[in-house]
Amino acid sequence: MSEKKVFVVGDIHGCLEMLKRLIDKIEWDPANDRLIFIGDYIDRGENSKGVIDYILKLKENTSLIQCLIGNHEQMFLDYLSGVDPQSSLANGGLSTLRSYEKVRQSQDDPLIPPSHLDFFSSLLSMIELKNHYIVHAGFRPNIRIEDQSLNDMIWIREEFIYSDYDFGKVVIFGHTPFNSPLIMKNKIGIDTGAVFGNYLTCLELPEKKFHSVRPK
Repeated sequence: MSEKKVFVVGDIHGCLEMLKRLIDKIEWDPANDRLIFIGDYIDRGENSKGVIDYILKLKENTSLIQCLIGNHEQMFLDYLSGVDPQSSLANGGLSTLRSYEKVRQSQDDPLIPPSHLDFFSSLLSMIELKNHYIVHAGFRPNIRIEDQSLNDMIWIREEFIYSDYDFGKVVIFGHTPFNSPLIMKNKIGIDTGAVFGNYLTCLELPEKKFHSVRPK
């Protein structure tokens, strides 16, 4: 892909209104700029379904949008498949189910639209840019990128965050909320706790400029 800029959006967690304001704010050009979502679109917030609808609408007009899988999407997939019926519900999944039930036209209709199931199933585990890796939670130190497990990429916290291990490129990640972006030599954390009343953050590359919005 050849693009002028890359915008990386942090954990949304159903905060549709904030997401819309952030996309309006960043002056993203769909014809030239890559837009990457770092995962955790759903759970805890009020409008998880609306967030997916909005992203799918954005994707209709450009091929420069890429979406990563977060631990909340994996838990939701595990809930829907029956692999793990409890973890999603214990981690904010009820709000996601309610957002789908609210707009369900009939009990005969599937709760989760096929286009949304396709979206969840198509999410990427990581993205490599020229100078950065982008992943939901992080990487396990001392393991080659190609050997990282999906479980670590969507769940790891302390072992990654407190490590000064050089992964070869700066790692941009979400998953662990901070009051403001975490900026270290080997990593940049952009989950700034939107669903907890703090900011929804976007990192613009190559300028390394941060854009953010707060709840109204």
